Amino acid sequence: MSSSLEAVSTYFHAKDGNRPFLMRRAFAEDAQLEMRVKTNAISFPGTASGLPELEEVLVRRIATDFENVHSFGLRQPMETDRRHFTCPWLVAMSARSDGALRIGSGLYDWQFSSDARCLAERLVITIDVMEVLPASELGNIMSWITALPYPWCQPGQALQSMPRLDALAPVRRYLEEIA
Repeated sequence: MSSSLEAVSTYFHAKDGNRPFLMRRAFAEDAQLEMRVKTNAISFPGTASGLPELEEVLVRRIATDFENVHSFGLRQPMETDRRHFTCPWLVAMSARSDGALRIGSGLYDWQFSSDARCLAERLVITIDVMEVLPASELGNIMSWITALPYPWCQPGQALQSMPRLDALAPVRRYLEEIA
């Protein structure tokens, strides 16, 4: 029997590793996506319907625009989260075009099927904070982010080794609020 933990972990590996085929192990064929973007630092379509559109928006488009993508769930699902799971997240990535970094946080709200496969039927992604840093910070940010346990990390772990950069202050505040 699959679990919400397996579905969400597979999603992280699909998105971050540019592996759209893995999305079939995380999402139902007719899954629905809603994006709530509260920043101008990044843009996404507001909705997507069906597995092919989700693969395009969440994997292929990200891989076209970004590299060095590392996403973390900041709370792991438990067995009681088999049908519905909400968790904060953290992401860091660099733009392919100019190397500028995007570091952000927000909330995932997952709804899963009741059958044994436990595939995501609906995902609402809220992007609350997204900061842009210059490409010159790549080494600093990647040293921090790649040392975190992947793909599940506690907010306190991320905060402990987070670089003390003024540009990261909004992300730091967000993580402190949820820690």
